[in-house]
Amino acid sequence: MIRSLWTAASGMMAQQTNLDTVANNLANVNTPGFKKSKAGFQDLLYDSVSASAPPPNTSPQTYLTDPTAGYPTPPALQQVGHGVRVAGTSRSFLPGTYESTANTLDLAIDGAGFFCVVMQDGKLAYTRDGSFRLSGNRRLVTSDGHLVSSQGSQSGSQAGISVPEGTTKVTIGTGGEVRATTTSGETACGTIGISVFPNPPGLEALGHNLFKETPASGAPKHLTPASEGAGTLLSGYLETSNVQVVEEMVNLIVIQRAYEMNAKSVQSSDEVLAITNGLIRR
Repeated sequence: MIRSLWTAASGMMAQQTNLDTVANNLANVNTPGFKKSKAGFQDLLYDSVSASAPPPNTSPQTYLTDPTAGYPTPPALQQVGHGVRVAGTSRSFLPGTYESTANTLDLAIDGAGFFCVVMQDGKLAYTRDGSFRLSGNRRLVTSDGHLVSSQGSQSGSQAGISVPEGTTKVTIGTGGEVRATTTSGETACGTIGISVFPNPPGLEALGHNLFKETPASGAPKHLTPASEGAGTLLSGYLETSNVQVVEEMVNLIVIQRAYEMNAKSVQSSDEVLAITNGLIRR
């Protein structure tokens, strides 16, 4: 009975992690560029209550002529498991829908790839959230003030993209070309690049809609939009979260029922132990 208590408890803890994952998905249903996660599970080690009987001594000649000679039918193997554990969480990088914002600095990637940004410590991070703006020194940055990297360096350009003083309008083409309109005419300000990874699900989430490179994701290729498999840019659009609310609500119901069944197993084990204790006291 003690084993069943711990087995059911492991199921409750696993479902709690599953619930945390679904709750985070639902909390970010309106987060631009958010990618939903899913928890994966593994069963634990098994106790072998009985094992197959060892084969009797058989001469090599007899075995060569009849491999089954002297081998009785083994008894049925009895194994009891120890429950479940969370093997990890996987992230889906399926695209969300594209929402029109009428803001030319909002960008969405139609296809594969990520925007490369430079954080305050100089390290590179990657995002699908294209809600950009101009900083006080007229540089293109994220909503958190991270510099948007320009295309042209395999390690990510630290220079970023700046528009001249007196700019009245900024336009961004599907190929990432940034052009600023001033009183003296139109000026090219650089090109926004797209970074493509061999295995995007291997990226590590940093929060703030940012990811970082890991050995599992592989090294990124910094490309011009619409080249070598990279997506194109959509100015005036944002990619919404790929969370499907109805799907996550169904997952909540499944998790709740699984948690209740594991709790019922704990209750049943406790009741059987109480009965056993009552017999001993008598």
